[in-house]
Amino acid sequence: MDPQLRDRITVEPGKRGGKPCLRGLRITVYDILSYLAAGMSPAEILADFPDLEPGDIQASLAYAAEREHRTLLAS
Repeated sequence: MDPQLRDRITVEPGKRGGKPCLRGLRITVYDILSYLAAGMSPAEILADFPDLEPGDIQASLAYAAEREHRTLLAS
């Protein structure tokens, strides 16, 4: 994963149950992936969450891809 994208993902034990969030916000990677899976476009997500940046959506996708890759390698 690109280091600039990785830096957008934060994990804080007291925030959202320690789930991976975006740039310290209370928006999780899971939230973004769920919105995309439900059919929302990146533009719609960014309009609904003005604190997000386009790189946050890209970082969420890259994070999920990296986790999936690691899971497949471990099997």
